[in-house]
Amino acid sequence: MRRLLRSAPLALFAAIPAVSAHAADLTARQVTEELYKASEGAPLDYSKRDLAGLDLAGLKFKKARLAETNLFGADLSGSDLSGSDLRAAKLDRINAIGARFDRANMAGASLLRPTTTTSFEWNQSESPSFTGADLTKAQLFGVFSGGNFAGARMSGATLAPQSDTGFIEVLWRTRLDSADLSGADLSGANLSHVSLRFANLKGANLKGAVLKNADLSHADLTGADLSGANLSLADLDSARIGGVKGLESATGLENARNRDKAIN
Repeated sequence: MRRLLRSAPLALFAAIPAVSAHAADLTARQVTEELYKASEGAPLDYSKRDLAGLDLAGLKFKKARLAETNLFGADLSGSDLSGSDLRAAKLDRINAIGARFDRANMAGASLLRPTTTTSFEWNQSESPSFTGADLTKAQLFGVFSGGNFAGARMSGATLAPQSDTGFIEVLWRTRLDSADLSGADLSGANLSHVSLRFANLKGANLKGAVLKNADLSHADLTGADLSGANLSLADLDSARIGGVKGLESATGLENARNRDKAIN
């Protein structure tokens, strides 16, 4: 083995990334003890702290301040972050099974590829909740099927794949199948390639949203506002579009798939 290593070209070793041990600012035990003593009236301030990889499952964060906090890979399964300040927080690769982000301020946050189910098939009882959350200009990518985004503010959010082809490894599109997006503000959001099959989009604000190649089959768009939205190549098979506003100003409708199968 040593002989092989000696003869290996230096370029080979240069191509191997350096591995360094990561240490969070606090331990999971410290966070747990501090949260236990905290109150919603006097929330903890973990803004800009590094809490990456910590096991924080099942904790009540009591409206903690977590703006710009690094929570990459943290286990937040079953945790309650309702009303917390998560502006520009890094939430990529977290375990979000059963987590609650209701009314949290997540503007500008990054939520890429979270774990939201214990199996390949999504289970609504495991889906995270974002009811009334502020996700303005946030980045989301992953499986959020069955999730509750009712009344969420998602203006300017990006849920599209990270490449023009709509392909990223095995998971190539964001999935919001059967999600509740009723009354959500998705104006100007990038929903390219997003799967919204059977989603509840009643009364949603989709003004100027980009829905290129989105799957809206069987989605309920009753009373939604699609003024200026881009529906090029979107699948409208059995989509409910009764009472939709601004459809005449939407672009790409002539190229939408299964337009004739939409339900008025």
